[in-house]
Amino acid sequence: MFKKLLIANRGEIAVRIIRAARELGISTVAVYSEADKESLHTILADEAICIGPAKSAESYLNMNAVLSAAIVTGAEAIHPGFGFLSENSKFATMCEEMHIKFIGPSGEVMDKMGDKINARAEMVKAKVPVIPGSDGEVFTSEEALEVAEKIGYPVMLKASAGGGGKGIRKVEHKEDLTAAFESASQEALAAFGNGAMYLEKVIYPARHIEVQILGDSFGNIVHLGERDCSLQRNNQKVLEESPSVAIGATLRKKMGDAAVRAAKAVGYENAGTIEFLLDEKSGNFYFMEMNTRVQVEHPVTEFVTGIDIVKVQIKIAAGEALEFTQDDIKIRGHAIECRINAENPKFNFAPSPGKITELYLPSGGVGLRVDSAVYQGYSIPPYYDSMIAKIIVHGENRFDALMKMQRALYELEIEGVVTNVGFQMDLISDQYVIAGDYDTAFLMETFLPNYNKDEE
Repeated sequence: MFKKLLIANRGEIAVRIIRAARELGISTVAVYSEADKESLHTILADEAICIGPAKSAESYLNMNAVLSAAIVTGAEAIHPGFGFLSENSKFATMCEEMHIKFIGPSGEVMDKMGDKINARAEMVKAKVPVIPGSDGEVFTSEEALEVAEKIGYPVMLKASAGGGGKGIRKVEHKEDLTAAFESASQEALAAFGNGAMYLEKVIYPARHIEVQILGDSFGNIVHLGERDCSLQRNNQKVLEESPSVAIGATLRKKMGDAAVRAAKAVGYENAGTIEFLLDEKSGNFYFMEMNTRVQVEHPVTEFVTGIDIVKVQIKIAAGEALEFTQDDIKIRGHAIECRINAENPKFNFAPSPGKITELYLPSGGVGLRVDSAVYQGYSIPPYYDSMIAKIIVHGENRFDALMKMQRALYELEIEGVVTNVGFQMDLISDQYVIAGDYDTAFLMETFLPNYNKDEE
């Protein structure tokens, strides 16, 4: 096992990793930007080292600075968390060259699955169902028009090197495609340095279902069931749950087997997530993409399986074999996660940085967990993602989990900054959400239009 681990991240995921490492008896190194000097992860870690100014590009995305911090402190491994350098194949390869263990898949596998065109080709080979779409990258709007004519409208334009909702456009009609292509391609070029796109047919209505997988260096790969992430705003997840109410035992096995097949096809090692779109009418599901890192919503899977995904990540990276087989994985009860953001729902969810003057995080009872890096008196910097906490609950069944989440959100108090707590309370109390009757369009097309009317 490693003696010292560097966490190349910030916020609640950095705190989450530090806690897991401490429970494994590993000392930790936090890196921080000048804006994060007073952050909780710098306080909890055994050592903390500043790696640059507030801007991510000059600190958390600065590969040389992160690696220098690892070398100076004698860290044997780096956990990238999610975001920042977590899916950067160059960084993973640089770690390997410096004989520092990157906690995640190899740079080669990351390239295979991070590039959506390559990933699609690999899935076809592995007999994993894929969404009808372009066979490769599309570089011009003229090419895009040809593909769209073949597969039929509506289509989804996606950045080949994309992620996090960037470079994505839904196109309903032929006359809108050229403008949408140019806009998405420019956004992708600015965000990822690559303006190449690909097209997929829109599967609608659909559920966004993702399957958590874990693979060790001995070829053992298991799945930990699915998460339903269909409640999204502008392609960003808002609330997640496990298991999905739309999936029964037979379909769960089919999707789980497909996810394992996908991971085995590329020789996957460590934690990853296979994302599918599920057509509820036909029962057909289609591969969308693979996330080659731990997910924001991993706690719901931890609750229903009893498996600490972050600890397993570290153990796999240290060369240990999985301590369980697929037969050992049992889904127990139901878990829900709400993302708490410093944002203003009344003003198009604009970020709301500032000082937290009062804070009470819900606690008490079985099956309640709060992952956060904020504290009373902490100032939320304006430079990073607006998520400040995750409320995660686990119940014997879905209704039990829903009621527990309502109770937790009712207790949560954050003063000094505007948050989406009220919005999440309204969402979790909505009749359609309570019934489990929602898809990827529900939040934007049904809930928010009525919600905004009520706010007027």
